[in-house]
Amino acid sequence: MIEVVLGIALALIIFLVWFEINILPVIFLGGLFFLLYRMTSGKMPNLNNSIGKTARPSSSIQFEEIGGQEVAKKELLEALDFIKSPDRIKEMGIRPLKGILMIGPPGTGKTLLAKAAANYTNSVFISTSGSEFVEMYAGVGAQRVRQLFQQCRQKTKNEKKNGAVLFIDEIDILGSKRGSNSSHMEYDQTLNQLLTEMDGIGNKDDINILVMGATNRPESLDRALVRPGRFDRVIQVELPDREGRLEILKLHTKNKPLDHDVDLDKISREAYGFSGAQLESLSNEAAIMAMRENKKVLSLKHFMEAIDKVMMGEKQDKKPDKGELKRIAVHECGHAVVGEVLKPNSVSVVTITPRGKSLGYIRQQPEKDYLLYTKDYLETQICILMGGTVSEKLVLGEQSTGSSNDFNQSVELAKKIIDAGLSPLGVVSVDHLSGEVIQKNVQDIISEQEKRATRIIKSNLSLVKKGAEELLKEERMSGEFIRKHLKKKGSFWPGKWWRKKAAGSR
Repeated sequence: MIEVVLGIALALIIFLVWFEINILPVIFLGGLFFLLYRMTSGKMPNLNNSIGKTARPSSSIQFEEIGGQEVAKKELLEALDFIKSPDRIKEMGIRPLKGILMIGPPGTGKTLLAKAAANYTNSVFISTSGSEFVEMYAGVGAQRVRQLFQQCRQKTKNEKKNGAVLFIDEIDILGSKRGSNSSHMEYDQTLNQLLTEMDGIGNKDDINILVMGATNRPESLDRALVRPGRFDRVIQVELPDREGRLEILKLHTKNKPLDHDVDLDKISREAYGFSGAQLESLSNEAAIMAMRENKKVLSLKHFMEAIDKVMMGEKQDKKPDKGELKRIAVHECGHAVVGEVLKPNSVSVVTITPRGKSLGYIRQQPEKDYLLYTKDYLETQICILMGGTVSEKLVLGEQSTGSSNDFNQSVELAKKIIDAGLSPLGVVSVDHLSGEVIQKNVQDIISEQEKRATRIIKSNLSLVKKGAEELLKEERMSGEFIRKHLKKKGSFWPGKWWRKKAAGSR
């Protein structure tokens, strides 16, 4: 049949060319009819291909191999138990959960939790991504959603299992608020089809399909998608705390030969704010560094170096000249001195080794993981940030563009103070404040902390200079160097007297 049509088309083209008739409109119409034929016959590219991937239990991870997410694991296991024991939940009159939404920053283990569900539940496990539903052809996304749910039902029947687990990563692409996209009709049709499938409209079988979604942008999801009856559970998969980081490090170093000096608890404190993915990368980078040095075991210095690499990036080949290095050393020592005076034992490492886009930095380890921030904490952070530029002005006579990132962070912290109602403005609606009012209060907050940092640096100017000399010689300095010299000086080591004076002078 196709050969006959092609023969007729070729003959028609030859006929039109012979009589010198423009054949471009004919070719355009022919291509359009061919495209419509392909669409109506369901032969669009990749349209009828299965987009869901069946997870094989042998390659899936176990829940015991996921650390730092005990609450999330507990909630997820409870939902999966509903699928494993369908008879029991019927006896109790419990409606099976239809959806579980996992929310959290990138790298916290949302996909790992979904993979672990494949091994735990006696159900078909199919995974896909929200980006696989986006196409330029109208109706394709909605058809793919129907195919995916049909695939779940068919595989469940074929394998004679109780239900199916459908994992959709990046669900914010598929489930964004309707009308928010430029070509919103296609996106809206796809989302509408997903809502219909999750409601089970038109399906009379007893197959339970649990939809698991993962996103780090929950604010962009359509309200109809996240209501109870569709996504019944919302599981927060947050960054791990210190105990969680320690547990994750133990898991990732289980198969690595460690030296006797490796203290995983110390590493977990140093890796403040790291996600599970970053901790895995930290362990891997430490092993790579040990291998490059032809070492048979991983030592603590490998882990410390790996922390810097994961945080800041690889070392730069191009180094600043002597004048710039001196300025960077003075700048970083300013941060370190102010940080150690206001927050004793917090400075871990100071370095002027260029990494990534940073020419130097200090790494602090907080005494604990904070869930709430007080006004004093936020102001202290601003003061530490201003320590660098104050040191440049007092030691070298002028500041440089190296302080721009410190200023940006200070502005964000000052805005957080205003947003939380901790500024002289009190509790206000920031949306109703003018830009001039916000700018003035931000300037006042930062200016006050700059004065505070100036008092500290002036009282410890010799230590800033001494620390800068040490950095220029060694490129790296431990926080113990600052602490040792502050203790020798005595009067400005942060005891009760200093805290009272600092508080009264603000």
